[in-house]
Amino acid sequence: MSGGPLAGTTVIELAGIGPGPFAGMMLADMGADVILVERPGHGPIPAEMAHRGKRSIGIDLKRPEGVEVVLRMVERADALIEGFRPGVTERLGIGPDDCWAENPALVYGRVTGWGQHGPLSQAAGHDINYISIAGALAHMGRAGDKPTPAINLVGDFGGGGMLLVVGVLAALIDAKASGRGQVVDAAMVDGAALQMTMIHDLASRGAWTDERGANLLDTGAPFYDSYETSDGGFVSVGALEPKFFRELLAKIGFDGEQLPDQADRNQWAALRRSLAELFASRSRDDWAALLEGTDACVAPVLTMSEASRHRHNIARGAFIDVGGRTQPAPAPRFSRSQAPPPVSLPERGQHARALLDELGLDASEIGNLIEENIVEA
Repeated sequence: MSGGPLAGTTVIELAGIGPGPFAGMMLADMGADVILVERPGHGPIPAEMAHRGKRSIGIDLKRPEGVEVVLRMVERADALIEGFRPGVTERLGIGPDDCWAENPALVYGRVTGWGQHGPLSQAAGHDINYISIAGALAHMGRAGDKPTPAINLVGDFGGGGMLLVVGVLAALIDAKASGRGQVVDAAMVDGAALQMTMIHDLASRGAWTDERGANLLDTGAPFYDSYETSDGGFVSVGALEPKFFRELLAKIGFDGEQLPDQADRNQWAALRRSLAELFASRSRDDWAALLEGTDACVAPVLTMSEASRHRHNIARGAFIDVGGRTQPAPAPRFSRSQAPPPVSLPERGQHARALLDELGLDASEIGNLIEENIVEA
């Protein structure tokens, strides 16, 4: 089996939380050798799912000898990714200029909430804050209710982690052609705004309003919503197009003449009541058995534990077991160069000795770094 499309690519990841580790995971899933530089600490810590497939070394970045180890690794790396506030790595001595002095072709990937510059760049924040000023959170939720975030998917992972991966891959292509690295500034506020492009397009054509829960995709439309079933479960309905809506009506036993016109917004409330009453008459799994796989665009709303047991996800291998823990499988899939699935979650510092040996340090140097608690192994 191939080592993956990124086989032969080395990425240094300065340990953090959320989008940084997620980006590193995706790069490792695609075959990159991701070296996770963690903070030395006391006692065991649980291995994060996002650390699968990586190699771990604990380095004290507040000591010059630790910084020197990182810069030695930079000489051999293709990219470095980090998620600190702007200016932190510069103060540590491993900022972009420090790294380019050792390796001019290094891609320097940075993921933050507010970005590397701007009046909020030094402020603390979380996903919910970033998607707020990006204009995304205001449109999440039902009519008459407060804005409700989609967990932390839109800012942290879609707008942050995945944006960083896209930027790093693009910069790697450029570095291969130019021989020069660059900074990738992946800001979650930018990424959240970018994901709203289609909604901006709809608004520009008068097909979307600022009123929450009153539009086609924000639970305003009764044919794009979830409905409770007789057993307390839910089904999702996404019959947007007229032909799919007609299929839905035919499958659930409604004559189209019995229901209000799908396109008549003045009749949406009556249509919603009719659909809610019907879906409440049978269990979630009964509806799934009847409608899944048809063009009615209906699916059961599954929990995380249920999703891993769904027949479609099983058929695609959408979930895997790594270190005894069920988790989503690597994606996307590749037809020719799919990397082997990850099999382990590294313990902190697990690969320290091997990584130091690869840098050309002798046994005495390695022993001193470990004994002085500069490197944890």
